[in-house]
Amino acid sequence: MANIKVGIIGGTGMQDWDVFELKEEKDVVTPYGKPSSKLTLGTVDGLECVLLNRHGSGHRSSPTYINYRANVYALHQEGCTHILATSACGSLKKECVPGHFVIIDQFIDRTNKRHTTFYDGEPGSLEGVCHIPMRHPFCAKLREVIVKSCIEEKVHVHSKGTAITIEGPRFSSYAESHMYRSWGGSIINMTTIPEVCLAHELGMLYAVIAMVTDYDCWQEDHEAVHVDYVMKVMKENREKVTRVVAKTLKAIGDNDWAAEVENAKMIAKTSVML
Repeated sequence: MANIKVGIIGGTGMQDWDVFELKEEKDVVTPYGKPSSKLTLGTVDGLECVLLNRHGSGHRSSPTYINYRANVYALHQEGCTHILATSACGSLKKECVPGHFVIIDQFIDRTNKRHTTFYDGEPGSLEGVCHIPMRHPFCAKLREVIVKSCIEEKVHVHSKGTAITIEGPRFSSYAESHMYRSWGGSIINMTTIPEVCLAHELGMLYAVIAMVTDYDCWQEDHEAVHVDYVMKVMKENREKVTRVVAKTLKAIGDNDWAAEVENAKMIAKTSVML
């Protein structure tokens, strides 16, 4: 069985989780600068974990200007084989109700200002060009574990869906929201890209718990998204996602990931052209 360690990236409303045993904090620096927050190291049922706050203390970092490369690389430096991320999101489908979780399996990238690769030719970056494949962006086995954990914790979950990741920090216009629905989007968020791409470049298994907070602005008979409403639903989601993450971490520790970890590392290695 491969040695595994899970990096947890806490998104909006999910800072300072109290799920770890043997907790300690650690300041780190990467070749791409400092991550958004100190790392919190601990264990859950004997499984080593590392928690990182995506937006920093007090939610200071806008989605565009988060140092995604430093965040993902910091978890890689700590030896993480998995990344379990959370993300607040808007719903683009009537059946994805605020309070539901969506374990996304696809994305559409609408960002345009972010560093999306570790291989960009800048000083300190990794050497070469990485053409990482993205047919299956999210680890299927990890997604299955999360879905099962949601069901066991009696949390309403959608086992797949397509995330539209927008640049932000503004929310969508009415016309944009309807366009994203016509593309087949299930949810809309601002942070999945480039996290998932960067995780793949480093050979890490990645999945997201997307927590629906609102209906964006497409639905005529529902209040359009605004910050107060998002934070209200996030407070309600916090207890649910804490239970799901704890259950998921235990299940990760109970499974053999050797084949998945080896395959992810092989794909990352063979995707680089020098």
